[in-house]
Amino acid sequence: MLNFFRHLEHHKFCILVEYLTSSKTHHVVQNIASFSAFIAIADRLHSDHDMAPLEASQHYPESVDKVLHFAGKGRDIQDFELFLQQAKAANINNLLLLTGDKLKEHCHGQEGPPRTRYLESVNAVMVAKRHGGFHLGVAFNPFKYAEAERDAQYLKLHKKLKAGADFIITQLGYDMDALKQAKAFLKHYHYPQKILACVMPLSLARANFMVKNKVAGIVITPHMLKVLADEKQVGLSDRVYLRCALQILIFKHLGFAGVHLSACHKREEQMLLESYIEQYQHLDLVALEALWNSLWQVKTGKEFVPELPYYSRQPTSSQLIKYQQLHFMHEALFESKIAKGVGHFIFKASFWEHTPAAKALLKTEFISKHGVVGCESCGQCRLGDTLYICPETCPKGLANGPCGGTTLDRCEFGDRECIHSVKARLAKAVGQTDVLKEKLIPTVPIKVRGTSSWKNWYLATET
Repeated sequence: MLNFFRHLEHHKFCILVEYLTSSKTHHVVQNIASFSAFIAIADRLHSDHDMAPLEASQHYPESVDKVLHFAGKGRDIQDFELFLQQAKAANINNLLLLTGDKLKEHCHGQEGPPRTRYLESVNAVMVAKRHGGFHLGVAFNPFKYAEAERDAQYLKLHKKLKAGADFIITQLGYDMDALKQAKAFLKHYHYPQKILACVMPLSLARANFMVKNKVAGIVITPHMLKVLADEKQVGLSDRVYLRCALQILIFKHLGFAGVHLSACHKREEQMLLESYIEQYQHLDLVALEALWNSLWQVKTGKEFVPELPYYSRQPTSSQLIKYQQLHFMHEALFESKIAKGVGHFIFKASFWEHTPAAKALLKTEFISKHGVVGCESCGQCRLGDTLYICPETCPKGLANGPCGGTTLDRCEFGDRECIHSVKARLAKAVGQTDVLKEKLIPTVPIKVRGTSSWKNWYLATET
């Protein structure tokens, strides 16, 4: 059996063909043109209740190596631990670990069921690495055009790689300059991890669907829509597959390890793509890029870039003052030797084990912090590692950095600015960027939530 990860290690360009668990098509190809092909099984892309990728993998030939997606949306660390055990038992060791886009049945938690939280890919990588025996992929979205939003993505990529990711798959996108920047980033920081680009034959129908439904993290500009519409009107729809073939060949020349091919699982689609790859694979990079730019009618290089609104790109004075005040309080009350010693002495008393005292302490902590930072009594306060911007104010509860679904600094949920853009902007202003790049913040266990982080902090402190 051809081995996906060995292909990466031996610098053999390959194609991961994505299959949805909701699809009834189980045709599998092992080669597309001269490139080896493998199976990638997506996790809950069609609906929140899709069949699990691990279960779906049983419907595909054992002779083809597979990469299973695992999206952390609506899942906790215990769910992931179980998944790892099951994957190991099924002899599947290639995983793509994602935080995931928002669940369609996401609950905000103000009323009714508890709020939905998401297991971050950083935390999933950390856990899987401890288990051992897995080849771990992570997603990365380079198509970010507001400065803080882009910085936040790259800061989190540092964390994913530090946590132990073995390979990277980018978000779907068509801005070749942004993809080149991602490749240059790995070279600049001497990261050995391999990178694959996500590609899709982009038809007008698919582009309109993504724009209409605001598919998280995907940039489709008005220029792109016009080009596709004009082509369809004059009967040039086959260019959809020509462009995809050109993109694949360009990535090979650029040194990418391969591509993750979406929405192309039918044999007739693959054969059309294959025919274009074979027709143009003799061209060098300059000729391929020239043809790509010609098909997209590129003149300025900005055709794939969304229109940027003008607004201040600096933290406000109130944000800076709040950071300085909270940093001073944190250092004095939680980091100094005296504070640690006194706190440990106070909270080790059995008095705090009694229910009335525990409830009073939790209520006091919540009242003192909720109005200031949005505390939700997580029991494992991470403010010192997040520049005093509470990760609980992220709808997904992400502490290590953003998901890939933001748009020009706006949260995927559309009702706020992404807190991780705020953090990135603030970190640059106060010289704390390394905190957002280096500190791996562990996930909060369910059993800890609803307890006092003050008590937990001091009792965990060595005196």
